Amino acid sequence: KLNSIEWTKTKLRIREKIKNITQDLLKIYKEREKAIIKPFSKDDENQIMFESKFKYEPTADQLRAISIIKTEMEKAKPMDVLLCGDVGYGKTEVAIRGAFKACMDQKQVAYLVPTTILANQQYEAFKERMKDFPIRIELLNRFRTKKEQEEIIKKLKLGEIDIIIGTHRLLSKDVEFKNLGFLIIDEEHRFGVKDKEKIKQLRTNVDVLTM
Repeated sequence: KLNSIEWTKTKLRIREKIKNITQDLLKIYKEREKAIIKPFSKDDENQIMFESKFKYEPTADQLRAISIIKTEMEKAKPMDVLLCGDVGYGKTEVAIRGAFKACMDQKQVAYLVPTTILANQQYEAFKERMKDFPIRIELLNRFRTKKEQEEIIKKLKLGEIDIIIGTHRLLSKDVEFKNLGFLIIDEEHRFGVKDKEKIKQLRTNVDVLTM
């Protein structure tokens, strides 16, 4: 009932939680605003060659999004871009080109997705797209055996993996990066509050593409 004590308590509890989240967000964005990072390099021959191997003709919207993302990546400020588009509109190719650009500057890429199915799909898409280039790609989710997960995490920390694609498992305390420079978050709205707290810690001084 709207006039009950329980409802009043619920409103107060939620109001306090929103206040805390807002304060955390303000702190993170203040830090990102002050942060100075090494900008990514301009496109080189590898980038041009890689993009030419795309078997479809990019749409005008794709080209515009890619141009914006590259421009932001080449700045000395952490990027924060939101890419919107319905299923089938080619967001993955946009993300792949940004990830490739990061790898060419020896930066690690983390691709965070909410489900194991999507993680598998994107893993296969990245592998197929980058098969002609020496980029090390791995998948981390609950379907990997414990031994496989430990090996992947070890390689990630040593910098032996360039692109890691995974679910909430990527947000675990035992996961460390040697040189994370580009974070892609797919369907951020599907992550829980605790997950978003961890995501916020990752975002402080890396380029972020949210889809």
